[in-house]
Amino acid sequence: MNGAKSHSPAAILFGIFKYVMLTAAAIIALLPVLVCIFTAFKTTDEYNATSVLDMPNSFGYLENFSIAFTKANMLRGFINTALVLVVVLIASILMGSMLAYVLSRFKFKGNAVIQNLFMFAALIPGIATQVTVYQIMYALGLVNTLHGYMFVLMGTDIISIYIFLQFFENLPVSLDESAIVDGCTYFGVFFKILFPLLKPAIVTSLVLKGVGVYNEYYMANLYLQSKEIKTISLALYTFTGPYGNQYNYICAGVLITIIPILILFLIFQKQVYSGMAAGAVKG
Repeated sequence: MNGAKSHSPAAILFGIFKYVMLTAAAIIALLPVLVCIFTAFKTTDEYNATSVLDMPNSFGYLENFSIAFTKANMLRGFINTALVLVVVLIASILMGSMLAYVLSRFKFKGNAVIQNLFMFAALIPGIATQVTVYQIMYALGLVNTLHGYMFVLMGTDIISIYIFLQFFENLPVSLDESAIVDGCTYFGVFFKILFPLLKPAIVTSLVLKGVGVYNEYYMANLYLQSKEIKTISLALYTFTGPYGNQYNYICAGVLITIIPILILFLIFQKQVYSGMAAGAVKG
């Protein structure tokens, strides 16, 4: 009976529909990447004369990559982005985990209100607050400075806080109590006992925050107005202008920016997968 049910017409149709949808989703996801690869290897004349789906005459044409890297000063963009990533990620992990520690371990009046306010803040579009934030940054002299841009990105990451909160709920309070009985301070409990146990949640937060910071363009364009201070996302816009965009150079630059992230992912994929699985928020 079970075998008959599994091969019924409805089951067969559902299986066909499932694989058709998966194939369509894969094509939709991979098509922009494929077009970007094709465009990156085309000369300017070849790009203007062919369709975006046409393959280039040769995949050995690397002049676009050389021009994109040098003319857009991508080396400086990579250095600035790496510096921003290191500072912002360290600060965000420390602030997010410490906030979650206080909200999870210390039950005080207003604790639930603060957690609800964080949720409310997550629902407000970031662009809606940028006028006020820009005025504050300008008054403090932090506009057009790399450390000012870092300061903006260090803003409380609501998703990371809830990831840490969920993880703290799975850590027994007896760990804190035993350490305090042995004479450990609250800071000692956090940094010596609990923080090392947060590795899966830390990896999850690093991935989510790191991808967002690496790809961030809006605030970089708003707060880094000098051509001398640019991140890698701003460097790609060197080839855009009012008279047209040089997409063969832009696509070459996009492929260059993918390489560092791809290398890091291949090196740390085991840690990323295990961290995402263990640090995920459970329903």
